[in-house]
Amino acid sequence: MTAYAAVVLAGGAGRRMGGRDKPVLAVGGVPMRERVLTAVADASPRILVGPGPAIAGVRLTREVPAGGGPVAAVAAGLALLDTEVPAVALLAADLPLLTRPAVGDLLSRLHRIDVDRPDDAGTPSTGTPSTGTLSPGPLSIGTPRTGTSDLGTPRTGTPGTGAAVFDGACYVDRSGQRQTLCGVWRPGALRAALDRLTVRRGGDVAGAPLRELLADLMVCEVTWHGDGPEPWFDCDTEHDLRRAEEWTR
Repeated sequence: MTAYAAVVLAGGAGRRMGGRDKPVLAVGGVPMRERVLTAVADASPRILVGPGPAIAGVRLTREVPAGGGPVAAVAAGLALLDTEVPAVALLAADLPLLTRPAVGDLLSRLHRIDVDRPDDAGTPSTGTPSTGTLSPGPLSIGTPRTGTSDLGTPRTGTPGTGAAVFDGACYVDRSGQRQTLCGVWRPGALRAALDRLTVRRGGDVAGAPLRELLADLMVCEVTWHGDGPEPWFDCDTEHDLRRAEEWTR
């Protein structure tokens, strides 16, 4: 399996939970943030961005300012990664149904280089629970596309193959909406996007939406066809917690 890091974002306000710290709420007797961190137990390092408390074997940091939103949290997590790390999982801390195979499938999609072949696109290989389509920026799911960089130049993989190189891979739900905090990304692409966004926003990314950070990246959109509930199911309400409890029994 390809080496990777994991950054888990745990700094949300939890307004629909009455302001409670969502990631520490338990599902099946285990806090949600610990369920997420267990799903990426083979990642190195594992970084938790939020108020804590710290967890053994996990690096703890905080976005600046505290409560500054997901882009500020991504920036804080990236600051702790070595430049040699080839991939990083960006995950919300309230995904109690996330599994190691679901993360592994995203990693395999990130590193595929043959997805722009018309006869392959959208066809899963034996044993994989999902299919992927290639989309730059906010394009919709359904048709493989050749992505371009923000300068209009196609990104390619091995010279002479015309194979696309993804900046990231994330799941999409049945409506085609990207679940960007259930995805894996190339740290270099994220850093470059963060630099561009910082310039556009006059040096301050606090409050910026994640979609703005990821808007011009080439993304492999992955559809989940595995057994069990979708790995991106998040718990925003008490009803969501009850549903997650039922699925973990």
